[in-house]
Amino acid sequence: MKRINLLFALLILVSGLQAQVLSSSNLPIIIINTNNVPIPNEPKIPGTMKIIDNGPGLINHVTDPGNVYDGNIGIEIRGSYSASLPQKPYGIETRDISQADSAVSLFGFPEESDWVLLANYNDKVFMRNMLAFKLFNETGHYASRTRFAEVTVNGAYQGIYVFGEKIKRDDGRVNIAKLTPDETTGEPLTGGYIFKVDYWDGYNSWLSPYHPIGHQNFDVHYVYYYPQPEELNDQQFEYIKDYVTEFESKLYSPFIHDSSAGYYPYMNIASFIDYFIVNEVARNNDGFKKSFYFFKDSDGNDKRINCGPVWDFDWAWKNIAECSIFAHTDGSGWAYKVNDCYPDVNSPGWHIRLLQDTIFANELQCRWKLFRNHLLQTDTLMKWVDDNAAYLWQAQQRHYTKWPILGLNVGTPVVGYIPTTFQGEINDFKNWIRLRLNWLDANMPGNCFNVTQNEWLIRKPELLAFPNPASDHVFIELPAQNENAVIRVYTLAGNLLQIPFTFDGNLFRLDVQQLPVGMYYARITGSNHATSNVKLIIAR
Repeated sequence: MKRINLLFALLILVSGLQAQVLSSSNLPIIIINTNNVPIPNEPKIPGTMKIIDNGPGLINHVTDPGNVYDGNIGIEIRGSYSASLPQKPYGIETRDISQADSAVSLFGFPEESDWVLLANYNDKVFMRNMLAFKLFNETGHYASRTRFAEVTVNGAYQGIYVFGEKIKRDDGRVNIAKLTPDETTGEPLTGGYIFKVDYWDGYNSWLSPYHPIGHQNFDVHYVYYYPQPEELNDQQFEYIKDYVTEFESKLYSPFIHDSSAGYYPYMNIASFIDYFIVNEVARNNDGFKKSFYFFKDSDGNDKRINCGPVWDFDWAWKNIAECSIFAHTDGSGWAYKVNDCYPDVNSPGWHIRLLQDTIFANELQCRWKLFRNHLLQTDTLMKWVDDNAAYLWQAQQRHYTKWPILGLNVGTPVVGYIPTTFQGEINDFKNWIRLRLNWLDANMPGNCFNVTQNEWLIRKPELLAFPNPASDHVFIELPAQNENAVIRVYTLAGNLLQIPFTFDGNLFRLDVQQLPVGMYYARITGSNHATSNVKLIIAR
């Protein structure tokens, strides 16, 4: 019966598809052209991309010049389940005239060549990924920078997308040491690495000798992500595998509470807590079993395993017919217990063991209370959703003319009533968040007797300057939006310099082309009069 209903819904959808022409938008516009060559899953094919963004409050027209980017790209369809849906997600590589990858700064993001266009066919409020990335970033960790955009491909309107950074080792993304194939011994061998839990095969992964608690028949595989398997030498293959295995041996040992003999020296506890909170707030079906990322820097920088960045929330923030954990409509259920659902990819279940450590659980409770007083305040989240809904209001009408799926159960199998309007979807989204926060308030593990005494755990957000060293321009990113921030640049002798810059409330863009080679420092004062300094290096 479910299959018949789904086929009927799809027939309605296909018959209802309407041509939609995009001429202007208050959102950035991205125009992609492959000369009508179909875009494959892989490899990337050549094309061109024009990005138009005239700034906040201004209208963008498809006939405007590409003032963010206008040049060559390679493009392919990306994703797994999302790639099967009508609105396709894309992986994009910016390229030069010779078709070699070319690092550029788009929307003021750090220079890179690899980008993603996340489709929203499975997210009728368009915000699920963006909200999760925002929250993880605000806890003090890197998450993909994103922008909404309307997209056309070969002249055909494709709807609203989230343009963002691909997870990648880079000074402006996952900022860990660069590992090269010739590094086989000593300090260079120790990092950096990115690995994950995801779809695996015998070539791209290794098998853990440990099994998840409560599921001793489950095997767990870890996937090599950076460097890619074909770029790793034998010593590097073995090093990261052995290091993770050693961490697991400490995690599952009887000495879990021992600060030296236990797991503490092997993991960044704050990152594991913050990852847990963001994925549990969203009750993310995939957060602990797929797109579950970790990274390790070189020992000289930080020998601990870090949890994150967060990724893949299109199945989150809603009630889905996946198993009882995710089908509850009262805000209840623990995503980290996903192994109880017998998933298609087994979770390592590390958080189940971590929560058996009362110190970890108590720190989690303190961290939760701290966030609920600030970035996870209910009113704060509701305002963020409403502000973005207003920003998307005109564009969503075009999107749902192209994809008339409001009121239909497409993509994730949603439990319960499906709103028939965009405003209904927004109201449903906000109500879901309220229920979830209330349930977590009542059920978050641990005890916190004094939040302020536990703030030693918090990784304080820092200013991020990139590229640094710089030659022409340098970007300084604030840890949170601060429209009233003021920047001053000084020489080491304390002389104030007049540097041209622009500022959008979160990101300073400094023109340093006229500065002599050397070291300087920037001082940023916020609306609360707190001051932060960051060193700048000019090199050519």
